[in-house]
Amino acid sequence: MRSYRVRAREHTPERLVEELFCWTHKNDLRGPHDLLHLSINIGPMTSGNHYDYVIVGAGSAGCVLANRLSADGTTRVALLEAGGRDTNPWIHVPVGYFKTIHNPNTDWCYVTEPDPGLGGRQLKWPRGKVLGGSSSINGLLYVRGQREDYDRWAELGCEGWSYQDVLPYFRRAENQTRGEDEYHGVDGPLRVSNMSFVRPICDDFIAGVEATGTPRNDDINGEEQEGVGYYQLTAHKGRRCSSAVAYLKPARARPNLDIITKAMVHRIVCENGKAVAVDFERKGRRQQIHADAEIVLCAGAIGSPQLLELSGIGDAELLKSHGIPCVADRPAVGENLQDHLQLRAVFKTVLPVTLNDELSNPLQKLKAGLQYLLTRTGPLSMAASQVYAFSRTRLSNRRPDIQYHFQPLSADSPGEGLHPFSAITASVCQLRPESRGHIHIKSADADVHPVITPNYLSTELDCQTAVEALRHVRQVMASGPMQAHIKETLLPDPAAEDDDALLLEARRIANTIYHPAGTCRMGADADSVLDPRLRVRGVERLRVVDASVMPEIVSGNTNAPTIMIAERAADLIKEDAPELQAATRSA
Repeated sequence: MRSYRVRAREHTPERLVEELFCWTHKNDLRGPHDLLHLSINIGPMTSGNHYDYVIVGAGSAGCVLANRLSADGTTRVALLEAGGRDTNPWIHVPVGYFKTIHNPNTDWCYVTEPDPGLGGRQLKWPRGKVLGGSSSINGLLYVRGQREDYDRWAELGCEGWSYQDVLPYFRRAENQTRGEDEYHGVDGPLRVSNMSFVRPICDDFIAGVEATGTPRNDDINGEEQEGVGYYQLTAHKGRRCSSAVAYLKPARARPNLDIITKAMVHRIVCENGKAVAVDFERKGRRQQIHADAEIVLCAGAIGSPQLLELSGIGDAELLKSHGIPCVADRPAVGENLQDHLQLRAVFKTVLPVTLNDELSNPLQKLKAGLQYLLTRTGPLSMAASQVYAFSRTRLSNRRPDIQYHFQPLSADSPGEGLHPFSAITASVCQLRPESRGHIHIKSADADVHPVITPNYLSTELDCQTAVEALRHVRQVMASGPMQAHIKETLLPDPAAEDDDALLLEARRIANTIYHPAGTCRMGADADSVLDPRLRVRGVERLRVVDASVMPEIVSGNTNAPTIMIAERAADLIKEDAPELQAATRSA
């Protein structure tokens, strides 16, 4: 007797027949003498609709937790994701973010409120709505931040989150192509590889940054971050390594893990101060699943505070205004919003040495496509940026306060196509903004996006840093290695010279670089949303694990730190499990 198992709830009847046909063909079943035992699992592989852990959101953090918490084979885990499976081929092609960002099939397509700091402009805020979350649509750049970021968290009372505390979790997550050392690991599921797509003008930009005083540094995730060089990517053999690929794919077949896509969570059900169930909608039907141990929110810096407020956890007056019963009065939910704001400097080049030229006609695009299909190299294998620079403006004497994302191309935004002329882009952002915004629900309806108010450039330091950053870009472009390339400055306006004019330009051209964080901050103080073990204050059996927990944003891209947070959270959850089980028995 041969067995075939499939979870029917993940497939249409047609898909079931197709899989069964393929299985019988593969196993060479030819006649009635071969007995086929078909086991179709229609419901979750648990006792009823109860799990030990229910994870909301299959993004950078949720996929990590689903893997780590189900690894023992006995703990029952459910992973809920509002988006679909990561079957869109553009997800796995590194340059595919041009197709997945602003695509409602893979992106929540959030939009901010008009921001006074940007002259009243509204910004699009892409966030992943698919298995892998934003790690499936991001720019693939592997950046950890600075050791001082995590030591600062510890200074703020977040015990266990210093750099020495978190470094082992960065190493545990990582499979580093360069090999193992004090700062890097090789046994983790997250593939980290070198940049394979480079162009000579990138080397000239590196030399230009060096000419301004920033040293060459080939490992910004090692001993020191300051320096200029080529980014490393979360990719393997020319394909994106999202958290779904790294963590979820190896765990999908576990019978104690159920992955439920297209599940729009409406609220966390709380009883007697405890989170007990998740209320969600799937295929037009409202459902509930229960957590016997804990519920973990991994819905991101936008989704997690929204779900807390929809569940009655937030500012009591705000909840009352929307007719939501207050479970826990936590005014800090949704506050402390931080983001990195990029200033895109765009320059036309003298010679056709940019990607705009390489992909300027259909035949060249076809050539690039064939190159990728045959070798997994070429323009389609590139990340959102090729060169980093972590530099210090004259406002910072101790450590880098700005970050560059250099690209040998130019476009108005991802998804809108390249410009029809030769040009390069040097985006620069402030690493540790002081400006704080907030995210709050505008309706008790989970389908209505929350109000996103970033409050960009609302402090004196942020305004000064924006001005200094633009001056720094001009200094790099005026250096010997780059000067010969520049034909014309498109952004910022070359007529803007004094501080006031440059600040106006910053407000005009600035855009998000897609790093929202901090809206469910952890801390030792009673006003924090979470304690340092990421447990929601005032509600038992409920945690938040994603970029929203950061008390202060890290000095760099946020995907790798979010994965680290989830790796550490998995240990915290398992450490607390015996205590939780004892409390359950006594209750």
